[in-house]
Amino acid sequence: MFKYEHIITQPVFFLFVAFSFLLTFGYFWGRRHNRAIFRSAFNDLMEVFRPDDQTFTNIGGAIGYHANLYIRKKGAFLSRVDATITMLPRHSWLYFPISKLIRKYDRLFITLYMKHPLPEESHLIEAKYSGFMGSKIENANRLNREDVKWGKYAFSIYYESMMMRDNFVRLIDNNPDPGVIRHIAVVPNQKKTFIFMIPKMGEVGRYLTPVYRWLPSILKKN
Repeated sequence: MFKYEHIITQPVFFLFVAFSFLLTFGYFWGRRHNRAIFRSAFNDLMEVFRPDDQTFTNIGGAIGYHANLYIRKKGAFLSRVDATITMLPRHSWLYFPISKLIRKYDRLFITLYMKHPLPEESHLIEAKYSGFMGSKIENANRLNREDVKWGKYAFSIYYESMMMRDNFVRLIDNNPDPGVIRHIAVVPNQKKTFIFMIPKMGEVGRYLTPVYRWLPSILKKN
């Protein structure tokens, strides 16, 4: 009989063991779930953009991954796509509720490098998302704004001229549900288009494809 044998007969010991088991189970479950989300999202990106070369990098253990997709096909309107996915810490059940309260959801940031000039700065952004830290539009004060409904969500169109306003309205009319899209930003001085999505499994490709098909119609013709 060892000195502290009485401890293992106490209810608190069994609670400690059960709690430790629960945290361990949560760790492996959370890592597996996050990995499934990232793989689903990046597989969808590969299907939509069909790159000629690609690199994938882990940037945050179980919660962050980055992709660079290179497009070299003749006639393509993109030269490269960068994507960063950051996910809630599902593997840490102690911190997960706090993160869920603060960050609310997983995030997928997509940057499209355009080969051809873009017409003007413009944004289509979901109203609730526009209020989050870091999602403000820098030049909003010099852009026109029109509030619209896209599916069941309230969005705002920021635009310089009616041309881009009409382009966004056409996108909305042809695709009545934004799904997991929360922000599309057209930034001509960087020659880039930015897309923010909530990466739900099986939905990234479904809602990204219409935007990808819409983009060539707004490019300036040489």
